[in-house]
Amino acid sequence: MEKNLAKTYNPKDFEDRIYEEWERKGAFKAKIDKNKKPFTIVMPPPNITGQLHMGHALDQTLQDVLTRWKRMQGYSALWLPGSDHASIATEVKVVNKIREEEGKEKEDLGREEFLKRVWEWKEEYGGRITKQCRKLGDSCDWDRERFTMDEGCSKAVNEMFVRLYEKGLIYRGNRLINWCPECGTSLSDAEVEHEDKNGKYWYFRYPGADGSEGIVVATSRPETMFADEAIAVHPEDERYKDMVGKKVILPIVGKEIPVIADLYPDPEKGTGAVKITPAHDPNDFEVGERHHLSRPSCINSDATMNELAGKYAGMDRFECRKAWVAELEAAGFLVKTEEKVIPSGECYRCHTVIEPMLSDQWFVKMEELAKPAIEAAKTGKLQHVPERFEKIYLHWLENIRDWCISRQLWWGHRIPAYYCEECGEMVVSRTAPDTCPKCGSTKMRQDEDVLDTWFSSGLWPFSTLGWPEKTPDLEYFYPTDVLVTGYDIIFFWVVRMVFSALEVTGESPFKYVYVHGLVRDAEGRKMSKSLGNGIDPLEIIDQYGADALRFMLMTGITPGNDMRFKEDKLESARNFANKLWNASRFVIMNLQDEEGHFREMASEHDGLDRIALQDEDKWILARVNDAVQYVTNSMEKFDLSLAGQRVYEVIWNEYCDWYIELVKGRLYGEDEEDKKVARYVLVRALKDMLKLLHPFMPFITEEIWSFLPKTEQEMAEAKAEGNPEDFLIKASWPIFDAALTFGQEVEKLDTAMEAIRAIRNIRAEAEAAPSRKLRAIIVSTGKDLDYIKAGERYIKALANITEIRFTENKSEVPEEVMSAVMGAIELFIPLDDLLDYKAEFERLTKEKARLEGEVKRVAGKLNNQGFVAKAPEKVIQEEREKQVKYEDMLAKVTARLALVEKKL
Repeated sequence: MEKNLAKTYNPKDFEDRIYEEWERKGAFKAKIDKNKKPFTIVMPPPNITGQLHMGHALDQTLQDVLTRWKRMQGYSALWLPGSDHASIATEVKVVNKIREEEGKEKEDLGREEFLKRVWEWKEEYGGRITKQCRKLGDSCDWDRERFTMDEGCSKAVNEMFVRLYEKGLIYRGNRLINWCPECGTSLSDAEVEHEDKNGKYWYFRYPGADGSEGIVVATSRPETMFADEAIAVHPEDERYKDMVGKKVILPIVGKEIPVIADLYPDPEKGTGAVKITPAHDPNDFEVGERHHLSRPSCINSDATMNELAGKYAGMDRFECRKAWVAELEAAGFLVKTEEKVIPSGECYRCHTVIEPMLSDQWFVKMEELAKPAIEAAKTGKLQHVPERFEKIYLHWLENIRDWCISRQLWWGHRIPAYYCEECGEMVVSRTAPDTCPKCGSTKMRQDEDVLDTWFSSGLWPFSTLGWPEKTPDLEYFYPTDVLVTGYDIIFFWVVRMVFSALEVTGESPFKYVYVHGLVRDAEGRKMSKSLGNGIDPLEIIDQYGADALRFMLMTGITPGNDMRFKEDKLESARNFANKLWNASRFVIMNLQDEEGHFREMASEHDGLDRIALQDEDKWILARVNDAVQYVTNSMEKFDLSLAGQRVYEVIWNEYCDWYIELVKGRLYGEDEEDKKVARYVLVRALKDMLKLLHPFMPFITEEIWSFLPKTEQEMAEAKAEGNPEDFLIKASWPIFDAALTFGQEVEKLDTAMEAIRAIRNIRAEAEAAPSRKLRAIIVSTGKDLDYIKAGERYIKALANITEIRFTENKSEVPEEVMSAVMGAIELFIPLDDLLDYKAEFERLTKEKARLEGEVKRVAGKLNNQGFVAKAPEKVIQEEREKQVKYEDMLAKVTARLALVEKKL
């Protein structure tokens, strides 16, 4: 083994190596241990078609931080990974592959051969994203990896379907559904993306069947007029009271339809009259049910018009719209056209405009299932972080409609319903029946449709642990603790998991739902292929390392809010890693002798009070101890960003910038016992900080940890954990110790540091070199004077001060000084010490000449009438501002020059 860390921080040298060691040595394995509390997170299963993107990177880093933290706290921490079969997305990919390579459609192959090709595709490409997760540092228990269509999950899906069917909560019916013409399947309400777009409302006159003017109706979908069954008006709308019960004529088509009264139309919108097309609009469908209207359809499943559209049959729906409007206008039925913002629904996969369509489909009755899920949130059994997202969850459940769960696809969990081809009897069964229970026929045919992907992923928290079997994993690790998810799929997935779990396990599947925002680009835009602004996490990892990406994400996000991806934040995270690396290298170098053996350190075996700690030792131990408490409390509240920022502060600002500098003189001094103390504190503080940082930056912390000496206690803990390599990932989380507060010493050091910062600021303002020796005068009284005197040696060492004169009398301070005030303490530096008067005179003379030139130039511009007359007001105003600025700067330089001249 090398004696020390490499000279240069390069994450490529160790990140892959460390991950392979962790995985090979079983560092991620979660064991059933009755002496430990379980902590469980199930990974939201990425699609097998997917590739790691920034959303995954954020989502999975959050989960990994929580898992690593709980593992170090002594929990049996299980982060269970897996992937989703993604019915629509996967089928589209394989269909396109077959089409491009063989010029065939899936129907040409037949169902069995097509599914064989999909499984082959899954075996070749399905594990790609989980390999990429490893690059990020995901500490999942990969031995427990699941797939939504593996044997166990498939069994759970069948069991769930049959149970809900037997309970009367699943039914088959002819209802209006969301249809994607491109994917050729139904979609649930949650799979439709709603967006407001610029469009048009056309106002058409429907003549009265009795020869009257009739009624004017506004519509954004004139192509559906061929399937109109009524015109609805509000019963209290005075304009149409005499029309209710009469009939109007469908323009050009000539079909007579009734005028009905219903509460659905809003008298304040449009004309107050609404055309009712039960087969092509969900609200119209409900109106049609109330009034027993027929439900004819005029649009085919491929979004072309059918025979009901007459001469437009076979035409695309949107092409028909244009031609039909033109015909109505030519015939005099178009009253006016209005530009409007129109709500639009698109398929969440292919972004084709969905078509509401009547279809025989399978549905889940939601009203009964929703009630326990609502109750779980209201009673606190399920908590959202941040709390405001509970409103979205409850709103969705309280307004939920029956869920369409059947999909017209081949890839997925096939619906366990079987039909007798002799008598038509339907059987829902866990296994395929050999004979029809009604007529005894052996000709049984399984339903062609598959289940909505969200039906299987809704069982994910418990199907992955063995349900419906009562497995040891299910008994120990369920219910899970935290679900980490983006706010965009609360209703997609979270709701389904909660009501499914409550129905069959009686428990909420998790206690907390941690909701995070999206990673947007630097301009705040959502990352997308169309904008070309996506960022590949793997490229970022290759350039900056996984630790930098993780730390940037964790310290840039707050629960529920979006974050912007900025490269300077990545640079900052990498600089932080580099700072820690160099500081750790310095510490390790001072721990070892020339042979690479660890030098002796002070031991706290007999108690910390027996170690001759200096004030700076107590100060850093107290600051790290404070960070332990702050970070732990922040993690408990899911404020991971605040936790990460505090770790950054204690490492960079307090340990690297202050403590190492304070202790250097002791390391190179003659007092061997004091050297032992200094080494002990350096290592102890560094170890605790590495533990605090490990969940956020696991690779660099593990690498540094491997070079540090271990105590007997640490070795015993490692052995007890079955951790032969003494990995940091398995080390114990630090615990706050009230004995390490050291309040008086902290106040002394903080006072000294404030004085050092003040002197450094005075140097910078005076442009005095850091190497320039200075004297200081400090005026204070009482306790403050005692504290500042106690820090004299620190001030002298780190501020390059040769002499400090302490006084309680301000009259002893000379006139020509620069000063700083620190509460009750005033600090003064003689101007003679700060300035090289000759050099300063030359510099100020040049600066004065430059500023006089600038003042003259600006004044000339502003006195030029031609410039003032022609230049834009904004430009003139900018020149005036420059004039004020340069005149102010000139006045200050002139005053300072006069002061310097006196000293020459």
